[in-house]
Amino acid sequence: MSKRVMLGMLTPSSNTALEPITSAMVAQLPGVSAHFSRFKVTEISLSGQALGQFDTTNIIQAARLLADAKVDVIAWNGTSSGWLGFETDRRLCREIEEATGIPATTSVLALNEILDKTGVKKFGLVSPYLKDVQQKIVANYRDSGIDCSSENHLGLKVNFEFSEVSEATLRAQIRDVAEHRPEAIVTFCTNLHAAHLASEVERHHGVPLYDTVSTVVWKSLKLAGYDTTRLASWGRLFSEVV
Repeated sequence: MSKRVMLGMLTPSSNTALEPITSAMVAQLPGVSAHFSRFKVTEISLSGQALGQFDTTNIIQAARLLADAKVDVIAWNGTSSGWLGFETDRRLCREIEEATGIPATTSVLALNEILDKTGVKKFGLVSPYLKDVQQKIVANYRDSGIDCSSENHLGLKVNFEFSEVSEATLRAQIRDVAEHRPEAIVTFCTNLHAAHLASEVERHHGVPLYDTVSTVVWKSLKLAGYDTTRLASWGRLFSEVV
């Protein structure tokens, strides 16, 4: 029996999108499985209580549980550093690796690596978030030299509700930002059912769609030494970014 590849995913407790999407992706990959550990996240806002959900104590505890399964990589399948600042994810990865000895990554760090590798300096930002959360994300990317001023957000804060956003709404958001001719479009939330739209969006609008569930799967497979081109049907990311 060849060695299994096991991907560990840290999951917001109220997220119902990323697990079925990630599982559908890896179901196409012989020998690969995804395993999930939850910690409490129910609201996305800039309130003290909401920000406190991302205290690393609870996240590290969830990571240690994944380590018991001897996974090859531990990934934070979430976008919190978009508004908290990218350094929070870099620090989290260091803490996970120190606690478990397992390589770590996140949705946003993976996205940022992809943007760097592809030279994207202007992307269309699609999210379900509140206006002030979206503005924080735009500002953090601006500070890193990337323009995501073409943006569309839904003004939601209850995390569970993000998973109920319809494909029609997502397509309308994507069309809106595409009108500004971005170099890429990003669906920025791991509780949206958006990843499977990538190939359709790329054919229609002529630019790549980077979904934050897809980005973390891409990087996790890279860290595990697995060929990502087997997921080419999930968008250009998997076949064009090396």
